[in-house]
Amino acid sequence: MPPPLPSPEGEGADTDTNTNPNTLFDHKEPMSYQKLQPGASGAIGELAAMQAVVCHGPKDYRLETVALPAIGPNELLISIAACGICASDCKCHSGAKMFWGGDGQPSWVKAPVIPGHEFFGYVEALGEGAADHFGVEKGDRVIAEQIVPCGKCRFCTTGKYWMCEVHNIFGFQRVVADGGMADFMRLPSTSRVHKIPDGIPLEDAAIIEPLACAIHTVNRGDIQLDDVVVIAGAGPLGLMMVQVAALKTPKKLIVIDLVPERLALAKQYGADVVVNPKAEDAGAVVKDLTEGYGCDVYIETTGAPIGVTQGLDMIRRLGRFVEFSVFGAETSADWSIIGDRKELDVRGAHLGPYCYPIAIDLLARGLATSKGIVTHDFPLTEWERAFALANSLDSIKVLLKPQPRS
Repeated sequence: MPPPLPSPEGEGADTDTNTNPNTLFDHKEPMSYQKLQPGASGAIGELAAMQAVVCHGPKDYRLETVALPAIGPNELLISIAACGICASDCKCHSGAKMFWGGDGQPSWVKAPVIPGHEFFGYVEALGEGAADHFGVEKGDRVIAEQIVPCGKCRFCTTGKYWMCEVHNIFGFQRVVADGGMADFMRLPSTSRVHKIPDGIPLEDAAIIEPLACAIHTVNRGDIQLDDVVVIAGAGPLGLMMVQVAALKTPKKLIVIDLVPERLALAKQYGADVVVNPKAEDAGAVVKDLTEGYGCDVYIETTGAPIGVTQGLDMIRRLGRFVEFSVFGAETSADWSIIGDRKELDVRGAHLGPYCYPIAIDLLARGLATSKGIVTHDFPLTEWERAFALANSLDSIKVLLKPQPRS
């Protein structure tokens, strides 16, 4: 889930609610994460506190007892069943500049904040009007999209909410809403909430967010029946993209990765050819399979700069290059290849707009699966182990389960 550039309004922006979409949300002061004792009257019976992982800064994450979120009109309180750890969570934890700023750029993350945007849970309390506003009731299993749209900028008002100018994302900006690495979570009124059918297993429900991103990314490639498609990177998102791309039935689906076990999974999910660059020349393999022309569609999801240069080399003239990755460092490209030499169509892919219902449907029909992708789960108290494992090649997708239900 790539972070955006900071909103141009920035610090000290105009606070006129008629002109500045940043003022939609009325949480002016930093949220306090003081330790509390359960027992005072709260939103759920006598419960007033909960456990949460709290990000105070790069490499400064702590398990704390914090106040239960208060909800207002048209808002929901949900108990978290599971929250996946994304590559962007790991890069944020490690202090990547794209999250924390530097070289004149302000921090995109607004700490202290509870991380986690790959969550789902159960409706526990509803603010006034929330039942009609979201079409849900207490006990429903729900998921909210990663972004909390402002509802006021030109992107939101024209249906392009995933490019919201304010761009508040769960788990990164405490101004709007904390994330899902907690017992409970508040969903603001502008959240995009979807119900999850009871028949979808917990592990499948936990990958709805990344699967929606995978669907959007594959759709950006505009895959045709006679296309040769390369997916570079067989991490969690890449493996979900393989499942989705296989449903498009391209002429040939090629997957590139350095981990043999992940390539084996890619074959199970529908890849026709898998390539390990440690063992063979990936570019030569692709050229051999395409009469020397190169692939029609290249989807980059490695998160490594080499994935970009490799793709520019192996894609054909007039090809479609889809970029999804969140890079931990500045990544360059040869624009002469993109423009003059190959006239490529370069397309970005951000979040999973309008794809959550599709992801839920694919999982419900057994056309997509978490089997093989979700490799580990931990209770919230073992978040440090979970993050360490998620940031290694010993896992694919790691879940935290603050409030698991059978």
